[in-house]
Amino acid sequence: MDLELLQHAVPVLLKGLGISLLLTVVSVLLGFNLGLGLAMMRLSENRFVASFAKYYSMVFRGTPLLVQLFLFYYGLGQLSVVRDNAVIWWVISDGMRCAVMAIALNTAAYTSEILRGGLMAIPVGLREAAKAGGMSPMLRFRRIEFPLAIRQALPAYGNEIILVVKGTSLASTITVLEITGYAKRLMSQTYAIFEVFAIAGALYLVINLILIGLIRALESHLMRHEGR
Repeated sequence: MDLELLQHAVPVLLKGLGISLLLTVVSVLLGFNLGLGLAMMRLSENRFVASFAKYYSMVFRGTPLLVQLFLFYYGLGQLSVVRDNAVIWWVISDGMRCAVMAIALNTAAYTSEILRGGLMAIPVGLREAAKAGGMSPMLRFRRIEFPLAIRQALPAYGNEIILVVKGTSLASTITVLEITGYAKRLMSQTYAIFEVFAIAGALYLVINLILIGLIRALESHLMRHEGR
């Protein structure tokens, strides 16, 4: 690889690194909270509430993230009801905000299924013991159900975070200049397709390797009281 190209490409791609990380962090935070709410809704005894969460998950997991991005960014703006709503228009009129919304809604669907599995894996006896001890539903969830569920769900949820990192590359299709967006711009300027995207791929790899290390460290910390 040409050293001059490397010296030129790396600083440019690092500009997009901050945007990629921002997209990931905000989307994961929003998606986790929404996904937790959806997981609780799926386990609700109310049929309407459970059905809404079920079909939400089916729609967002059954369609590609790229299609969702295009529908939100290019499609919603065609609707007069959206254009007349200042809040919705503020979100979808900007590529960055629209990408955060689309990625967060998408990862929420997967997160809800992951957390639902963790909640369902909790032994019934623990719930019954907490009820017998006089714990309120909120206290029981905060002290027993959620900590146990997150331990069960963490390996799968770690994979979902990594998928979100890679999914941020699609934001370049709606004018967001993250790593892939800057890589496309460099490609059109230098025509060094292989070299530019090899560097971009290496940046994504480094981010994900760091994430894998952090997730494994957290998993070891949560499982420190259990035997190997």
